[in-house]
Amino acid sequence: MLIWLILHFISCLYVSFPLVALLIFFMGFVIFFFRVPSRMKPEGDALVTAVADGEIVVLDRVFEPEFLKRECIQVSIYMDFFNVHVNFWPVTGEVTYYKYHPGKYFLAFLPKASELNEHTSVCMRNGYGDVFFKQLAGTFCRRIECYAEPGRTGVRGEQCGIIKFGSRIDMYLPLDADIKVKLGEEVRACETVIAELGKAKLKPSSN
Repeated sequence: MLIWLILHFISCLYVSFPLVALLIFFMGFVIFFFRVPSRMKPEGDALVTAVADGEIVVLDRVFEPEFLKRECIQVSIYMDFFNVHVNFWPVTGEVTYYKYHPGKYFLAFLPKASELNEHTSVCMRNGYGDVFFKQLAGTFCRRIECYAEPGRTGVRGEQCGIIKFGSRIDMYLPLDADIKVKLGEEVRACETVIAELGKAKLKPSSN
């Protein structure tokens, strides 16, 4: 409609054509940014897959103070501007906890962003343990959507929300999880196995 109005009411081609090109570019970007890819899910009930596309920027042993209140393995995924920003359930299980936290908008890859930025917190439980994760807003992100509700069953590989523009996912896994990724690795939501639960092969943490 806007393109038609521009071409109909602006007769100067040097003005109308650049405006139309700008609108087409914007529409293409919106479609690209909000794309929901089709992904293949690996088999295995104990597997934990990536919640989002991006780079592993934190892989460490930490204390999770909000809900689990115990030491865990933190695996953080940083999404840049061009990554798929739709998020997916990492395991199949029951949502046992959900909370939205208003906050700041520091750069998402900074350590303080995990606690100070706007974020959601979700815990899922299946027969192999608890998986706790956060959707963190970034500097340019101003909206997080999460479909988690306590008592709801999430299915690994199905959409659980979206973070709009650059942002981060923090995942907190049991200490006995067998971590399958390394610092700096690029991962893909649904397809990349982050860990296998119920294993005693804990790899050394990285700073």
